[in-house]
Amino acid sequence: MMTRSISRSAARLAAVQALYQQEMEGTPTARLLHEFHDHRLGATIEGETYAEAEISFFDDLVSGALARSEEIDSMIAERLAEGWSLQRLDKPMKAILRVGAYELLARADVPVATVINEYLDVAEAFYDKREKAFVNGLLDAIAKVARPA
Repeated sequence: MMTRSISRSAARLAAVQALYQQEMEGTPTARLLHEFHDHRLGATIEGETYAEAEISFFDDLVSGALARSEEIDSMIAERLAEGWSLQRLDKPMKAILRVGAYELLARADVPVATVINEYLDVAEAFYDKREKAFVNGLLDAIAKVARPA
């Protein structure tokens, strides 16, 4: 039996991967979800077994982040340093920020600290300390707007 936190962590990582894939290939949302359900979540790929993800949570993160992409992208863009634009960020970073921002906006059932810490863990899988600090600062700034104390 797997704990809910592990299945949610797996859902977050898979959601970031799905958004990355969607940006790379333009896969329609329904097909993207179907592909992840059937071939990625809990699967063994090239000898690596992926954790079972909480499917409904994964679906909400992916569908919600894609449905609210304009709102989310403008929130991210407004908080970038002068001279930076969303287009300048690499695709994995955009995917991390988009899913994290969506969760802060739409999933009030998950505490802000949990959301930020989870995406810091995802960032750590792809990046060094500097980028992890960037994710922390940006999601913290979005949290202040999405969930004013």
